[in-house]
Amino acid sequence: MPNSKASQASLQPTDTSAPPTPWAPTDSRSAVLARIRASGAHGVAPLGPGERKPIAARRGPAPELPSDTAGLLRWFEAQSLRLSATVERLDAMAQIPAAVAAYADRLQLPRQGVCWPSLAELGWDAAGLDLRPGPASREVNRPDALGVSGVLAAVAETGTLLLASSADSPASLPLLPETHIAVVRASQVVATMEDAFVRARALPGGMPRSLNFISGPSRTADIEQTLVLGAHGPYRVHILLMESL
Repeated sequence: MPNSKASQASLQPTDTSAPPTPWAPTDSRSAVLARIRASGAHGVAPLGPGERKPIAARRGPAPELPSDTAGLLRWFEAQSLRLSATVERLDAMAQIPAAVAAYADRLQLPRQGVCWPSLAELGWDAAGLDLRPGPASREVNRPDALGVSGVLAAVAETGTLLLASSADSPASLPLLPETHIAVVRASQVVATMEDAFVRARALPGGMPRSLNFISGPSRTADIEQTLVLGAHGPYRVHILLMESL
């Protein structure tokens, strides 16, 4: 028969009044932090107060891009065409409705859709277009075939459009219609993706709820590596490049 006194002693709780030693963390978070601190012994010392540098100050290598506006526009147009977008150059905002109508007719597209509220007064009716301001939808009775938007920035390096969501730039507008038409001013074309983020951070309200980077039409090659356009978004992206704005 086992010694009853020994059994009772083994069941007594251990003394927990003493604080834990610094090298014995009490939870997994402390254990991870302790391992990170210990890495300083291998030449990776933790940063002290005042030693941290903002990430925004560091920029990685970038290709040599033109520094003049005309050169950036050419680069942006070439990259956009490589992504299967189409580009049309215009001189004035007043030319936009006629250009959109002509584009829709060339491709035999419906003439209805949505546009940014800031573009609502361009005179769509006079061009025979039925565009309402606001977010897009895919209602069965009236699907939005065209989505006409502006951009926050356009990246020459990659041919990418940057759109920031807000009440005046609904996130659904460039995504739900089968055709996205983007109005890009020459002053909005920047050299690199880092430059585009600078513009996003400089918005009056700070970084928006969401940023959409659009590089040509939606595409996928999931099935048998066959490229299909329009799988998750627009079949077409048409860019109206405003050279003098």
